[in-house]
Amino acid sequence: MTSPGTGAPATTDAGRRTRYRPELQGLRALAVGLVVVYHVWFDRVSGGVDVFFLISGFLVTGGLYRSARRGRVDLRATWSRQLSRLLPAAGVVLLASAAAGALLLPESRWLPTVRELVTSTLFLQNWQLAADAVDYAAQNDAAGIAQHFWSLSVQGQFYLVWPLLVALVAVVARRDSRGLHRTLSVVLLGVGAASLVFSVLLTAADQPLAYFHSLTRVWEFALGGLLALWIDRIEASPLMGTRTRVALGWAGIAALVSCGFLLQVDRAFPGWVALWPTMAAALVLTAGRTGHRWGADRMLVTPLLHRLGDISFPLYLWHWPILVLTLVLTGRPHPGLLGGLVVIAAALVLAVLTHRFVEQPLQRARPRVALRTGLALAGTVLLTCSLWQGVATVRAEPGVDVGSPAHPGAGALDPSFSFAGADVDDAPLLPSLVQAGDDWSYRTGTWLCGPSPQRPDLEVCRIPSPGDGPPERTVAVVGDSHAQQYTGALIPLAAQRNWELVVMFRGACPFSTASEVDPADESCTAWNSLAADELAEQQPDAVVTLASRDVRPGQTEQTPPGFVGQWWRMHDAGIPVVALRDNPRPGFSVPDCVSDNGRLADVCGLERESVYPAMPSYSTLPDVPPNVSFVDMADHLCDARSCPSEVGNVLVYMDDNHLTSTFTASLAPTLARHLETTLGW
Repeated sequence: MTSPGTGAPATTDAGRRTRYRPELQGLRALAVGLVVVYHVWFDRVSGGVDVFFLISGFLVTGGLYRSARRGRVDLRATWSRQLSRLLPAAGVVLLASAAAGALLLPESRWLPTVRELVTSTLFLQNWQLAADAVDYAAQNDAAGIAQHFWSLSVQGQFYLVWPLLVALVAVVARRDSRGLHRTLSVVLLGVGAASLVFSVLLTAADQPLAYFHSLTRVWEFALGGLLALWIDRIEASPLMGTRTRVALGWAGIAALVSCGFLLQVDRAFPGWVALWPTMAAALVLTAGRTGHRWGADRMLVTPLLHRLGDISFPLYLWHWPILVLTLVLTGRPHPGLLGGLVVIAAALVLAVLTHRFVEQPLQRARPRVALRTGLALAGTVLLTCSLWQGVATVRAEPGVDVGSPAHPGAGALDPSFSFAGADVDDAPLLPSLVQAGDDWSYRTGTWLCGPSPQRPDLEVCRIPSPGDGPPERTVAVVGDSHAQQYTGALIPLAAQRNWELVVMFRGACPFSTASEVDPADESCTAWNSLAADELAEQQPDAVVTLASRDVRPGQTEQTPPGFVGQWWRMHDAGIPVVALRDNPRPGFSVPDCVSDNGRLADVCGLERESVYPAMPSYSTLPDVPPNVSFVDMADHLCDARSCPSEVGNVLVYMDDNHLTSTFTASLAPTLARHLETTLGW
């Protein structure tokens, strides 16, 4: 988002005067309108944020260039001015979001929300989301109320670095007796080209990471800066007649409005596709004030768009938390037409109030007052988040262990357990709802992870045996995140019996000879081949993996031929395979459901017959190798009628499809019994 304020000066070639560009406010209004509408009703990206990046580059570079022409770039004053514009409104929205989140969000979303509020306040949200993009565990997190602050974080980093760059160029230009305009243009062109190339390459290799990476967006600011430096010469060109400028203005608006409809922006951005909205905005700015009655600028300078441009910054800040909280309260994935109108209306009201009572008074005050106010608000947000995290941490630690009489977990369904079917007293839920969303198996024990010495592209994790000597046995867990979660059942067994655990895990990539989740994902197939080679070489005493997948309502469970293919490969290598029946996928956040409806609520469970057929999908396969033994998990996740959200005071699911590591730990006796009776351990 561009910083607030209605001033939109553009530098001239001489750098001695500025020219007010009222169409900039209309362009802001159009961009923020697209962002809000696309977020609320289409759940996709519009390209509007990229327009704001270009506008920021246009305005900031122009201002810095004029300062450099006057002889000095005052870094301290520049940084103070930008922070005083960004922090007050952002601080108000973040503080309100923290208060609303603590009151309205399910406990399972508290800790992620605290984290995103803190990183947003520190202008680091985009890097947190970039890290989450490559962390499969974090990819399952629901959209947060401050997630949209990623763009403000990128912009804040730009405001920090860009004045340094221009100041350095100004020094070099004076020393080399070269013109500042020429030198700065060359530098921006080089920086922008390098960033665009990096953006294209990273988007092709890892689009989620590229989307939030700061360096993939630098070229958009640089493009705006180049436009600021050259726009007067472009406008003075004999080729830029009135008709040409009218055509450019409408072409830019048409391209900008159609971007989100015509392109898969959320899957292809930023990369070269981001040239579409940024070049569209550049066309609108280049067209400028045409003075023609059919010019696009006549629409852009209307009072309505001008006022919307004035509140574009707070409108952007407010619309997202209101949307997220509305969806949480209604329990719907989309707000619908009427709900969307309510969201937008509420955001508009709050944006107007923020502009009237926060931005405008501070714009009239001394810069020092605005800066101190913004810093005070930011400090209050951080203090509020610290208190909220303290409360969440206390609730996240019930101080009890799974497997005890009060928390038998899966043992409550196991006939061989003394407390099976007993009336277990009400006890704190384990894990707590606050902790549930982070209850991954790799949070337990000591995981030593790194690339395989023989296969650098394959990450292998080891959980060392507790003894000083060699391990009694080595057990490998391989496959996707569902298989990985069952490591939680093996960790206590390994600790008791001096085993070493080896884990090879790739999200959405079960152990198969094919890519089961996305047939076009060749990297999954390659990973599976590497994992099979590693297992054949390491020769563990057993491989634990999944026997089926895709257990959803409607009985979609299947055992793909690729699973059997890998089992045969392990057979040829002389390795026993323990194949576990996959767990159901509820399709909704179970911790959120429990938080909203209470423990033991029937609405948070599944009917057993809706997800599990009477006979497992692998039971009728004709070509199962003799090295495979199966563990049917259905009876340990479900009773005769239902698959509940809670068993034996233990929460079964951490999200909409993964078992909690705490619950899988309660399955340790089940796996121990199978290994003893089947493999003779």
